[in-house]
Amino acid sequence: MSGPSSMRTPLARVRNLGSSHTGTGDFWRQRVTAVAMALLIIPVIVVVIMLLGRNQAGAAQILGSLPIAVILLLFIIASTWHMKIGMQVVIEDYVQNEKLKIASVMANNFFCFVVALASIYAILKLSSGV
Repeated sequence: MSGPSSMRTPLARVRNLGSSHTGTGDFWRQRVTAVAMALLIIPVIVVVIMLLGRNQAGAAQILGSLPIAVILLLFIIASTWHMKIGMQVVIEDYVQNEKLKIASVMANNFFCFVVALASIYAILKLSSGV
């Protein structure tokens, strides 16, 4: 009973989490991932500059450092999660056909997972020197 005759306050209606039942969770997760990426971007740029002109052995030597591998892994996780949330919001807002919306959200989730997995695999493979 949240129609015009409802006696609920605006705050109570907001706390009810709306029709999607997710409230502002995605909003905050996207902000947290943005802050994480902002904090990690300078070290990531430094690592990329260090990797320029290196062969695989040189890259493995640089990425073999645990702090560098961790920084890159954290950046990959934050950026792919941020990408997933952002694209999902766009899909949910602009795709009107419900079946196409569901298929698009599923494709977005799959794509982001594959990008994250491939990136993490590459970092781990290079950092292990195998």
